[in-house]
Amino acid sequence: MSYIPAIEIDCTYKNTINLHVLGYGIDYTNPAFNALGENIYKQERSLAIEKLKKTNELFHVHLTEEQLLKIMPNGVFTGEAFGEALLNDPAYHDAEFLKPYREGGARSNNPYVNFYWDFYSQGKPIYVEVKYPTLEETIKLIKENGGIPVLAHPGNNLKGQFEVFDDMVKLGIEGVEAFSSYHTKETCEYFYNKAKEYDLLYTCGSDFHGKTKPSIFLGENNCFIDPSEIEEKLKAYHLI
Repeated sequence: MSYIPAIEIDCTYKNTINLHVLGYGIDYTNPAFNALGENIYKQERSLAIEKLKKTNELFHVHLTEEQLLKIMPNGVFTGEAFGEALLNDPAYHDAEFLKPYREGGARSNNPYVNFYWDFYSQGKPIYVEVKYPTLEETIKLIKENGGIPVLAHPGNNLKGQFEVFDDMVKLGIEGVEAFSSYHTKETCEYFYNKAKEYDLLYTCGSDFHGKTKPSIFLGENNCFIDPSEIEEKLKAYHLI
C-alpha cells in the first residue's frame, strides 16, 4: 500500500470565508510547514483565555482553565473542548443551553463539534479571530513544495455561496473534495460536476474525528461513483 504525503491548512478567502485546503503530495520535510503550524499554535494559545472568558460570560458558567487542560493539555482550547467540558460537568447537567447536545437532542449526533459550529465558528458569538494565511498564500506554499491544492469539504465552508468556487479555481485550486460526510447528495453532485467541468482532481473524505464526531465513521463520505475513478485521477496526478 502506498501513502500520499498530505497536509490540511486553515486559510481565508478575501478575509471573509475560513477554508480548509489539502495539500496532496507535498514535500513535508520543508520547515515552512512547521513554521506555519507554530505560528497558528501560538495564536491559539494566546486566545485560549479570551475564549474561556467569553464562554463563562455567555452561558453564566464557571469553567476553569484546569478543566480544559485535562481535555487539551497543549493549551489550545477548541470549541469542541468547551462542549466536552460542559457536557461532562455535573454542575450543568440540567442546563437548558446544553439540552440540544444531549442524547435525543436536535444537535446530539455530533455534540462536541456541533457545539463548536454553533458558538465558536466564524460569525458565532464566541468566535475569536486567528490570522490564517490567505488562500493565495496557501496555494503558493503547496505548489512550491510539489503539492496539489485541494479544497476540503466545500459544501460546509461555502454554504449559500458555491459560486465563489469558480474564482478559487482561477486562483489555482487544482482539486476538490467532492464527496464528504458533510455533503448532501446534491452537494456531492455539484462539486463532482464542477471538477469535471474544470478537469480538476476530485477526492473524498470522511472528516472522521473520533469522539468529536461520533456519528461519522472512518471512510464514510457519501461517494456515489466507483472508487476506482478517483484512484485513476490520483494516478493521473502522480499521487499514487
